[in-house]
Amino acid sequence: MRSAICVLSLGIILLLGATGFAFAADTPAVGTAAPDFSLESQEGNVSLKDYRGKWVVVYFYPKDQTTGCTIEAHNFQRDQPLYLQRNAVVLGVSVDTVESHKAFCAKEGLNFKLLADTEHKVVKEYGSTMNYKGVEIAARNTFIVDPEGKIVRVYTNVDPNKHSTEVLAALDELQKHK
Repeated sequence: MRSAICVLSLGIILLLGATGFAFAADTPAVGTAAPDFSLESQEGNVSLKDYRGKWVVVYFYPKDQTTGCTIEAHNFQRDQPLYLQRNAVVLGVSVDTVESHKAFCAKEGLNFKLLADTEHKVVKEYGSTMNYKGVEIAARNTFIVDPEGKIVRVYTNVDPNKHSTEVLAALDELQKHK
């Protein structure tokens, strides 16, 4: 049995290495205070503390104008009225520049905030870094932060096709217990 686990673990390590991906560990735990941040968006400076009293969906994504990231952003955009009904805001974070975010929002019709973490500080604080072919980018992770500023749900390596629907369902469940 131990041998089978070792072989499986080695296989996963080799698979990740073969794809060119390496992931960071240590995402903040559910029940802990969400690390505060202040970053520039396509519309100006945004701080997590500005949203106290609201539910906040902080989603990290690899790169503007790539297939998976565009799908995920479109789904969050499509569902903006549903987030508003749940007293929730969506904040996207990548290591792209503000200029890249502006172009992405203009091209894709996005009106929620995308935050530029060009110094990679916030992606590291949230354990959401990934190396792709030697370049550090944001891993596709999401954190739901409650109105008091605590992390109440963590998603890692999300599926961009269904993630917004998944987050909305989690908000419904979490809000029933508040």
